[in-house]
Amino acid sequence: MAQEMTEPPWMTFPLLEALPGFAHRFTLRHPTIPVDAERAEVVARLWDWHRQQAVEMGFAPESLCLAEQVHGRGVAVVHEPMAGPIPQVDGIITGRAGLVIGIYVADCGALYMADPVSGAFGVLHSGKKGSELGIAAEGIRLMGEHFGARPEDIRAQLGPCIRPPAYEVDFAAQIRRSCLEAGILPAHYQDCGICTSSDPARYYSYRLEKGRTGRMLALLGRA
Repeated sequence: MAQEMTEPPWMTFPLLEALPGFAHRFTLRHPTIPVDAERAEVVARLWDWHRQQAVEMGFAPESLCLAEQVHGRGVAVVHEPMAGPIPQVDGIITGRAGLVIGIYVADCGALYMADPVSGAFGVLHSGKKGSELGIAAEGIRLMGEHFGARPEDIRAQLGPCIRPPAYEVDFAAQIRRSCLEAGILPAHYQDCGICTSSDPARYYSYRLEKGRTGRMLALLGRA
């Protein structure tokens, strides 16, 4: 079961907590920031609080790198801090200590990947479309190509996302299958099993709230 905190609201995962040098968070619903608006507006409202999460994790504010997210399979390989969202990608991988990378979700899956051997790590936004396109396998491939990460060393963690019966497609199962087929060991893959539609007081859900909602932020970095 994931460890949860409510002030400020965020959660962590035991699989990743066990890795020395790595830090991560998955933000939950903010108790006071209004989010009955379109995506750009709510992301702007949440931005200061989200950036503060990276600072609390031990990283400089300017070290936070985010993906634009277009529901594809593009994954950026990052070596230096980048200002503004990285365009036309749904994932980020890096081997650079001192960076913290992040993706937004509000029903789609946030897949964390961390390799304690090579030091490479990544976060991927994988919803229905990204899972069909195999973004998980693409992220694993790029971690090997650019940083020498071996699939059997990578730990993969799936955060809260929408699931059946609240959603007709079980893309959480697709993500797990893609990871195992790409060489992730079953013991190194964990899914928190939480459906974002199950608790609207804790999670934002795009489907449940008909598009006018906030965004959780998946953050991963290495000291």
